[in-house]
Amino acid sequence: MISGFGSAVCVRPVVSFSNTIRRVHNHGRVTCLATSMSSASMTVARDAEYELENRKYELLNIIQDTQRGLVTTADQRSTIEEAMVVVEGFDAGKEIDLSKLDGTWRLQYTSAPDVLILFESAARLPFFQVGQIFQKFECQNESRGGLVRNVIKWSVPRLLEENEGATLIVTARFSCVSARNIYLKFEEIGLQNINISDDLQAVIAPAILPRSFLSLQILQFIRTFKAQVPVTSPERWSMCRQSVGGLYYLSYLDKNMLLGRAVGGGGVFVFTRAHTLIC
Repeated sequence: MISGFGSAVCVRPVVSFSNTIRRVHNHGRVTCLATSMSSASMTVARDAEYELENRKYELLNIIQDTQRGLVTTADQRSTIEEAMVVVEGFDAGKEIDLSKLDGTWRLQYTSAPDVLILFESAARLPFFQVGQIFQKFECQNESRGGLVRNVIKWSVPRLLEENEGATLIVTARFSCVSARNIYLKFEEIGLQNINISDDLQAVIAPAILPRSFLSLQILQFIRTFKAQVPVTSPERWSMCRQSVGGLYYLSYLDKNMLLGRAVGGGGVFVFTRAHTLIC
């Protein structure tokens, strides 16, 4: 018999070879299962993205012959509305990403009466043309708002260059009031970038004569002319004037498409990303 604290006997645990194989096998199954689930998730995401792009293409295909909304029937407007709702469903509930919103967007379709009246006027009046219409958002480094410029290219045939004769800019400040709503506070209307036609230049400074200092000054003044008028609404019971504003719902936004709705029945808008530098 051994006295004292007794002897410390080290016994190596018995490791079953079959248990080791089982653990390795189970680990392999877990790894394969995780890989399979990851692959399935990627497939689902890829299918969803493919479906979204198809729906966006269908929407653009439906509106392409409407002259940006000027020529539509009731059935066409209903079909366009349905196509918009489908696209909007892919982005429902997400908060506005101002980094995506920042940049220039080209108008492809609208049902807004205040925009359609421009198209209708151009269709009826031979001396008025409406070119491209853009929305330019400046909010890259902002968190709750920024600046937006509504840019309208227009012209008067024979006096100004075709479709790009002059630029009308309506500037507004906007603030995010909810996940999807922005409030626009219009500040001013500006006229700039006047490009006169060759015919008018010939009247001001005939090509057969040396251009005088006065004629050059006139041409330079026209090209650099810029007018800005504040946008205000009269208050009946107040001495002050307040800026005109409006609520705008951004129903869909990604890197190349923007869908919007003017709250209160002001119409819908379909924009695509424009890479052209404007104003």
